Amino acid sequence: MNKYTTLRLDKPRLSFLMERRSLLLTLGLAVLCLAVMVISVGIGSKWIPPLEVIRSVFGRGDALNEVVVTKLRMPRIVIAVLVGASLAVAGAVLQGLVRNPLASPDVIGVTEGASLGAVLFLYFFYGTLSIRWMPVGAIIGAFAITALLYALAWKKGMSPIRLVLIGTGLSAAFKSIAYMLIISSPYLLSVKSITFMTGSIYGASWQNDVAALLPWVAVLLPLTWLQARHVNVQSLGEEVAGSAGANVQRQQLLLLLLSVALAGAAVAIGGAISFIGLIAPHMARKLVGPSFGVLMPVSALLGAIVLLVADIVARTAFYPQDVAAGVFTAAVGAPFFLFLLYKQRNS
Repeated sequence: MNKYTTLRLDKPRLSFLMERRSLLLTLGLAVLCLAVMVISVGIGSKWIPPLEVIRSVFGRGDALNEVVVTKLRMPRIVIAVLVGASLAVAGAVLQGLVRNPLASPDVIGVTEGASLGAVLFLYFFYGTLSIRWMPVGAIIGAFAITALLYALAWKKGMSPIRLVLIGTGLSAAFKSIAYMLIISSPYLLSVKSITFMTGSIYGASWQNDVAALLPWVAVLLPLTWLQARHVNVQSLGEEVAGSAGANVQRQQLLLLLLSVALAGAAVAIGGAISFIGLIAPHMARKLVGPSFGVLMPVSALLGAIVLLVADIVARTAFYPQDVAAGVFTAAVGAPFFLFLLYKQRNS
């Protein structure tokens, strides 16, 4: 036990046993995430060196650089971190909850349900209600498709392959409805919706985007992390969880609510960015193992880094065109999903 460190939050029931190597790895990933953020802020039509970016953040840089860094680029970077972390943690919880390595918000349709909810908000309430209410619409859409998914996929238990197949079908149906709404919308609203459906963090602002998403993430991420021990028990199966004294149904419902809410809030601001919720938890599991106490923060950091890198590529690969970051996450995630599906073919 010497290689483990115990993290306690006032009460023993909120304690975590974390391997020191995993703790150091988590800290290292946090530093790497900050470094990528600094580099990403500096990349653009005007290159700003990392040291100047740091000076500008603390109000000690050139006046023009401070405007570019704090007003124009930083909101986009902060949104990338919040969205990537939220999608990654939502995917990790879903994979543990349904004991299915193929599960993620986009694969089982949660992302498309959230996208439809956001498009419905834009269609009916754009210009009437504040954009800060859009996460509510996205979360309602995410819960709607999740309820349908469980109603259709449940048959004396939850088959992992059936969950994925039905989720794929529902995802296509919800996406079709969203595109029908987009086609019938005014031109400017259609352009905004199409950009949203491809998964883009272009044009993010402090007031409309960061202020809308940050409260959700600040509440939901810590709440989800505090449920890590319940995910560990649920991942062992319902019978084992029940024999261990867990309230299986209540814990499953709570974990599902948290993961779907995280994915819905992230999609409301970042758009339908796909496969981060699938890739990041698998990467984290390879690095730190299956224990969710450390898997969740590592997944969050990796999800943030993956989206930051995808956004850097999106801004530079076809410069001066600014391609949606979701295009590049899909380009990497789709082959990874097919590989996982091939490995699970006999399960």
